[in-house]
Amino acid sequence: MTAHFVDLLDDLRRRSLRMASLVEDILDEACEAVFQTGDALARRVFERDRDVDTEEVAVEAEVIRLMALYQPVGADLRLLCAVLKVNNDLERIADCAVNIAERAAHLDPAIADTFHEDLEKMGPIARNMLRNAVKAYGSQSADDAQKVFLEEDAVDALYGQIIRKVVALATKQPDDVAGFLDILSAAKNLERIADHATNIAEDVVFLSTGKIVRHGVAGNY
Repeated sequence: MTAHFVDLLDDLRRRSLRMASLVEDILDEACEAVFQTGDALARRVFERDRDVDTEEVAVEAEVIRLMALYQPVGADLRLLCAVLKVNNDLERIADCAVNIAERAAHLDPAIADTFHEDLEKMGPIARNMLRNAVKAYGSQSADDAQKVFLEEDAVDALYGQIIRKVVALATKQPDDVAGFLDILSAAKNLERIADHATNIAEDVVFLSTGKIVRHGVAGNY
């Protein structure tokens, strides 16, 4: 491939990583909004999500343009495929952060306090999974990606714990069901964020090694 194409790939990769950094910031703010009064942080999440949406479309368009113009193969094709897939997962993570912020904006403080410990454990793990996934994406390291896989079970366990707690409390406090559903929605979105971070880590393994490791089924490119 030409030096110009290599430069374009580098520019695209850097752009994708800047978008990843923005999504990390949005998730941090959405998680903090759950434990803060007022909706200032929630509104900031909504506003910044528009930037992610714009960038997601632009990155996808550039990937398609480079594929059409240069018809890359091998490692270059893997990179473009990985950027396209990571781009989609990052946008989905931002959407999940928006969902969390929407719930946080009208969350009953008393109910939030009841689940504070559970969410305080779950949020940092999901955030750390995303951080490690983005780090692995930046370094294109399959070894770094393994750190993401190690934390997925912990998020699932905490989500299950919150579900059980919501079910138990809802039968005793039926007037608070709407608030419990807000908590359940926030927890579900954190669980989905962990899934998307895992997807990114799987894409890093593909980018680094050419191996497809989704769904527990190994394959080679």
